[in-house]
Amino acid sequence: MNVEGPSTAEAEGFGELRGGALGVRIATTAAEIDAAMALRYRVFYDERGAVPDAAAAASQRDRDAFDAVADHLLVVDHERGSGPESIIATYRLIRAQAAAKVGRFYSADEYDISAVVAFPGQVLELGRSCVHPNYRGRAAMQLLWRGIAAYVFLHRIDLMFGCASLPGTDPDAVATELTYLYTHHLAPPAIRPRALPHRYVDMRRTDPSGFDARRVLVQLPPLIKGYLRLGGFVGDGAVIDEQFNTIDVAVLVKTDLITDKYFRHYERQTREPGE
Repeated sequence: MNVEGPSTAEAEGFGELRGGALGVRIATTAAEIDAAMALRYRVFYDERGAVPDAAAAASQRDRDAFDAVADHLLVVDHERGSGPESIIATYRLIRAQAAAKVGRFYSADEYDISAVVAFPGQVLELGRSCVHPNYRGRAAMQLLWRGIAAYVFLHRIDLMFGCASLPGTDPDAVATELTYLYTHHLAPPAIRPRALPHRYVDMRRTDPSGFDARRVLVQLPPLIKGYLRLGGFVGDGAVIDEQFNTIDVAVLVKTDLITDKYFRHYERQTREPGE
């Protein structure tokens, strides 16, 4: 696959945000994107038990048709170097213009996202998030969210969406989590994705009065908690992804609901002096 980085103008428009030795920015070279796909392979396949096809196993890379059109958000550790070896976290960002080149968004393989696509404004699909195991503290995740906030601000994104995962392929093993998400965070009908009929798994799997909602929130995967803290919603129905050994839920965040400090911080950084 021929993967090219974003244009120079795109990279300069975003810049790099720093937090100590760590920085977050958009990949600018094919070598950096290749390193991000290698990190994804190590996390998804070697660590979490995803099942590679022959091409992925041979290349030791997690890649698909969307990588060539996406922007790749990177967290880099400058103490590890200045090239691809510095990459310790990544997130794949796909705007509508990029999805049009493939003919669909990635999530369309699991969900009916027609309501999302019809949303009046700019939409952004997020996916393939992973962090190197040695960096799974708050610093790397906070930088990823700062990077997403900066990207949203730069491109005037109105709605973010994607698929987030719970571990394993047995929905009854995460019955409490799925029920909690459906009961407390279901998206409004106007923007609600629904799992495709042949993949639909009912999220209402237990009596919501039988668990402590605050305790369930704490035990959710960090990525899902991050979306919810930004005022996020979930779609109707979970999807079992046998290849990636996960149970997926659709997540959405309307950016006009976000008053998070990352957005205010980035807006201050981009103001002209004297404004």
